[in-house]
Amino acid sequence: MSSLEHESTGQQDSAGRSAVSSAADQPVDVTRTLQTVHDPDGRVSAVVKRTVLPGGSRVVTEQMAGVRSASVGVWIAVGSRDESPDEHGCSHFLEHLLFKGTQERSAMDISVALDEVGGEFNAFTAKEYTCFHARVLDSDMGLAVDVIGDMMTSSVISDDDVEAEREVILDEIAMHDDDPDDVVHNLFAAQAWGDSPLGRPIAGTQESIAALTRERIVDFHRRHYRPASMVLTVAGNVDHDEVVAAARRAFGRNGFLTGEEPPVRATVTAHAQAVTPGHAHVSRPLEQVNLVLGMQGLTRNDPRRFVLGVLTTVLGGGTSSRLFQEVREKRGLAYSVYAFASHHDVAGLVGVGVGCLPAKVDDTLAVVRAELQRLTEQGISAEELVRGQGQLRGGLVLGMEDSGARMSRLGKAELVYDELLSMDDVVSRIDAVRLEEVNALAAELFSAPEVLATVGP
Repeated sequence: MSSLEHESTGQQDSAGRSAVSSAADQPVDVTRTLQTVHDPDGRVSAVVKRTVLPGGSRVVTEQMAGVRSASVGVWIAVGSRDESPDEHGCSHFLEHLLFKGTQERSAMDISVALDEVGGEFNAFTAKEYTCFHARVLDSDMGLAVDVIGDMMTSSVISDDDVEAEREVILDEIAMHDDDPDDVVHNLFAAQAWGDSPLGRPIAGTQESIAALTRERIVDFHRRHYRPASMVLTVAGNVDHDEVVAAARRAFGRNGFLTGEEPPVRATVTAHAQAVTPGHAHVSRPLEQVNLVLGMQGLTRNDPRRFVLGVLTTVLGGGTSSRLFQEVREKRGLAYSVYAFASHHDVAGLVGVGVGCLPAKVDDTLAVVRAELQRLTEQGISAEELVRGQGQLRGGLVLGMEDSGARMSRLGKAELVYDELLSMDDVVSRIDAVRLEEVNALAAELFSAPEVLATVGP
């Protein structure tokens, strides 16, 4: 029940902004409409509303026309970046443990509750947040909220469960260690950010998981799983008032919503903002070499992130991209090649990932470096700009066609961004990207010192 995360016509009023830091300053129980979206015929197709519960918990819903599902998510402002060295892997460990049973439900009861209504139920941990999510029929929304609320407020976290789940997590770490793509991205982050929290693997290590005690995990849960650090997001065929009522019941257990103890948020040290260049290699008896070549990128709230989205799309975002054409189509050096950007609060990375035969590593790296140099010196063309904007625009809009994607959009907007953008706003920002902006950013980013991680023979 766990995973690790490697991020119409609309009208939006001034309430679209929703920062985490402002939750405590807003009046409790006041419901605000953040967005009303209309279809081309003027009919309302979606409405986004937000209510702050006692203690600072936020409930954000999107009522969608024409669907029969409800996607429910609880987002907690804690991830691996919030862990001290002695707590490494604690966020992910805790995510596992909350499925093991509460004062009202056993682990089997939790599983049966969603299975018997055909629901989907899971969770994931990222560097800056943890999410528990479910997708059910609209009529079962209250059940999903109740089960997740029970887990958040009333989990037992027994000694036996800690020891049993410790073995499961150690197996999961071993599984990820067998996946060269996971290994190379963890290696890349470690080389880029060193021993800072952002540089550590989300799941922890064999050593850190073996050393975690129940007492340390329970203390971590008490300090971080607080009302003000939680957001409940629900999207689908739902009524906002009904969701709020369900949340009050589900999260009101054990006086959780009246707790006054504030959540703790770790501060990433200043050196985590800078990237340390260099080459890190892990030797494995594999048929391929997996490599990631990159450099410092943009933070998540940098206004140029839309420019970077167009840039990485042109560089390696599809079959018409420069890297796909040069590395695979023209030279046959690799089956898979892509560009990526990762954004965090105080740091970011941009890079290229490739898997190739050992004998082709030097040629592949030479082509990738040549393409990056060509970008810094010549930029992209006007034709590539239009194509990149269209691909990025279409992918984002089509990705919002289901209730799960809408639920995730609400959670990330409320928890990690300072505004909830309508899809029209997003499209407008993509379309507003200018050629000179892309080329200036390419020259700035891809001329920086490189970080290289390789895994293979």
